[in-house]
Amino acid sequence: MKKTYKMTIAGLERELPLCPLNEKVSIGAFIMFSDVELTIACAEELLKKCGDFDVILTAESKGIPIAYEMARQSGKPYVVARKSVKLYMTEPLSVSVKSITTANVQTLYLSQEKAEMIKGKKILIVDDVVSTGESFNALGKLVETAGGEVVTYSAVLAEGDSADRDDVVFLEKLPLFFK
Repeated sequence: MKKTYKMTIAGLERELPLCPLNEKVSIGAFIMFSDVELTIACAEELLKKCGDFDVILTAESKGIPIAYEMARQSGKPYVVARKSVKLYMTEPLSVSVKSITTANVQTLYLSQEKAEMIKGKKILIVDDVVSTGESFNALGKLVETAGGEVVTYSAVLAEGDSADRDDVVFLEKLPLFFK
């Protein structure tokens, strides 16, 4: 089997390393960290597709570069749902999630201050890749608990069957690689 998968994302060609998920399936590892050119291009293209929103929300950590750059380009604020409670967080809201790329169930947290940024607002949820949709579901629950409204779920890449969803805006389909 090939060790990388070549694809074009937001007009830029990249080679994604193939990583075994289990003995039957590998996934293309899409990592935006350190790829400033790709992050800027993807943010620009996603913003064209996302419509109106007030605040961007992402989960720590791989979604942070795209959320930041979309916030910078749009002039709108962004919020990060954290994976642990920090000392500065007051009365955090929480929700559990099991992602395809993590071994254990994780909990995402929003401080009351960040929840106030979401309350009564139209929220754009963004991530690098949508696979099972569990991270989106968890972020949507946080938005609902905080009193906001999710208007768009967006990701740079939609992996496998998630590309068939009609409730997610994305740039490119990322196939699964079966052995």
